[in-house]
Amino acid sequence: MLLTVDVGNSQTVLATFDGPRRVGCWRVTTAPRATSDELRMLWRGLLRDTEVTGVSACSTVPALLPALRALLDSLDVPVVLIGPGVRTGVPLHVDNPREVGADRVVTALAAHELYGRRADGGGRPVVVVDFGTSTNVDAVGPDGQFLGGALAPGVEVSLEALASRAAQLRSVELTVPPQAIGKNTVAALQSGLVLGFAGLVDGLVARIAAELVGQFGAAPVVVATGGLAPLVADSCRSIGEREPDLTVHGLRLAFERHEAGLRHPPTRRSAAP
Repeated sequence: MLLTVDVGNSQTVLATFDGPRRVGCWRVTTAPRATSDELRMLWRGLLRDTEVTGVSACSTVPALLPALRALLDSLDVPVVLIGPGVRTGVPLHVDNPREVGADRVVTALAAHELYGRRADGGGRPVVVVDFGTSTNVDAVGPDGQFLGGALAPGVEVSLEALASRAAQLRSVELTVPPQAIGKNTVAALQSGLVLGFAGLVDGLVARIAAELVGQFGAAPVVVATGGLAPLVADSCRSIGEREPDLTVHGLRLAFERHEAGLRHPPTRRSAAP
């Protein structure tokens, strides 16, 4: 069983795969100061008797990387930690490839493989909207190339900023309001945050899609992912597909590509983290 681990700023997603089939998936709060022993205990508690035969991981939290590396180095199974210098097969058509987060790279890989390939063997562009700590709107070309995108604050980050900077505003439950015109402070905040971010996403997607049509002559598939996708995606007019955990699918694909590229793959040995 392949274990994939996507360490994000707010949440960590762990998923197990039997070939291309996702078997289990868990979301836990990211603890940036966790030790490798604490991570090991967490993984063991979630996986229980699962036989892990490989691990593919990425992290956007620099403070947690030493502990994550220490844990991965202690495992007797093939391990891929996505980062600068690790080949994923995704061409990065940006000014500085080393600036692109590993999560964005593997998400682009999954977007192309799952949504960008046509039945006739050709490709089509994909726009990925990732609703997380930040709201990422990324463009993937028809050949699977990462073209860049737009980064905006996440919904929760914006709510926290409002609550801390505006004396008369407070944190509210993030839910879709029944109407855009809020009749009280809570409803007005929910409208501005949820429907406001939906409008932001639709505006960015429209501009990016127009650029992709001009460059490739084809309209993109628009896919929503990320932990907050269920909250906002239904209010977006531009989103056509949904896969909340696109990144872990990308980690699986990156692991498979890495293993296939090794001339002499290491012997697989089962071991629990």
